[in-house]
Amino acid sequence: MRSSQMEFVFKGRGIRVTDQIREAAEHKLARLARMEPRATRIEIEITVAGNPRLAGSHRVEAVLRVPRTTFRAQGRGLDVPTALDQLADRLERQVRDHHSRRRPRPPGKGNGLESAHA
Repeated sequence: MRSSQMEFVFKGRGIRVTDQIREAAEHKLARLARMEPRATRIEIEITVAGNPRLAGSHRVEAVLRVPRTTFRAQGRGLDVPTALDQLADRLERQVRDHHSRRRPRPPGKGNGLESAHA
C-alpha cells in the first residue's frame, strides 16, 4: 500500500534533488504514513555542507505535519541515504512516543458510544 495521501515536498540547498533521491526518501519515510495515517504533509530539506573541512557531509531535515501536531528531526551522513536513515529513525521514535503518551478517551463521553443500559 503506497502512502498517496501524504504529500512530500522537497527542497535542496547545494544539491539537486533527483528522482533517485525522491524515491529513496519516499520509500524510507513511507513507514511514517503507516504509523500515523493522519499525516498530511512532510517537508524535506537536503543540504550539502559548504565548508571544505566538512566535504561530503549531507544534512537532511524534515517537518512532518499531523493535525494539531508537528514533528521535526534531522539526520547527518556522508551521503543522502545514510542521513535519510537517521532522519527516519528519529521521526519514527517521535511518532511512537507521541502515540504512547496519548490518553484514550473515557467511554461514553460524547463519542456516540453511550451504552443503552444506563
